[in-house]
Amino acid sequence: MNSTTKTIIAAVAIVAAVAFYMSYFVVDQKHKALVLRFGDINRVVEEPGLYFKVPFADTVTMIDNRIMIWENNDRPVQDVASQVYIVDAITLARIKDARLFRETLGADLLQAEARVAARLDAALRQTYGRRSFDAALSSDRGTMMREIRDQLREEADTLGIEIVDVRVRRTDLSENVLEQTYRRMESERKALAQDIRSQGEASKTRMNAETDRTVTEKLAQAKKEAQILRGQGDAERNKVYAQAFEQDPEFFGFYRSMQAYAKSLGNSGTTMVLSPDSEFFRYFGAQKAAGPAAPPPLAVAPAQVPATPAPATPSP
Repeated sequence: MNSTTKTIIAAVAIVAAVAFYMSYFVVDQKHKALVLRFGDINRVVEEPGLYFKVPFADTVTMIDNRIMIWENNDRPVQDVASQVYIVDAITLARIKDARLFRETLGADLLQAEARVAARLDAALRQTYGRRSFDAALSSDRGTMMREIRDQLREEADTLGIEIVDVRVRRTDLSENVLEQTYRRMESERKALAQDIRSQGEASKTRMNAETDRTVTEKLAQAKKEAQILRGQGDAERNKVYAQAFEQDPEFFGFYRSMQAYAKSLGNSGTTMVLSPDSEFFRYFGAQKAAGPAAPPPLAVAPAQVPATPAPATPSP
């Protein structure tokens, strides 16, 4: 075998090796494959495995088969009251029809994301524009996300894209509306505080009135009981005086006169102008007439004198 033949065989072997290398491709679980023949779609491979193609005539385009996450942040929308607030949303999508995706978008994921984002903006405005801001924060939030997803699916189906789900992560008021909302909330809280304060003042006034009434009633009852006890004491005192007076009227008169002398003349500097024969000095006169050696006008046994006579007002 001459050198020319060897060269030809080597060239054929190289061409065969290159042709074999270019005749197969592998599809994994994360992708689908579009087999293009001279630029046109020949077939779609959706199952993973080893496949063959025509060398030099067929080309393979891999399409991502996983769920893609497209974020749409800081989207301005208006509620039913024309208040502007900001929404952050997440779109979960996957390529459902690789052939349609290639025909409509040229298998360009960036272009697909832009088309879906534009439709998402319209769905957000339409859905949120029929509701108030409070609805976006209530249990109606789930219904709103389902409405947005269904509207988005209509557009995505024409692009060969499946919308798995749409989630709204954040719903915030814009800066201007947020400031107005804070002021309104502050006014409402101040009004509520004033109402609570007024109720407290009313309760305080009512409790003070009830307390004053209770004190007045108790004082009146105490005064009543004191008057009753004082009357009973006066009656008992008068009874004791009467009993003592009945036992020895002369000594009782003498004892009361002594008390009157002590009260009237006990303080120094007291001046009294009375007639010498006044009844007030009756016992003094009796002492003078009797003389210094005369016995006391009355001899009363100790048993006849009351043990603790109650003080009384001097008789005239």
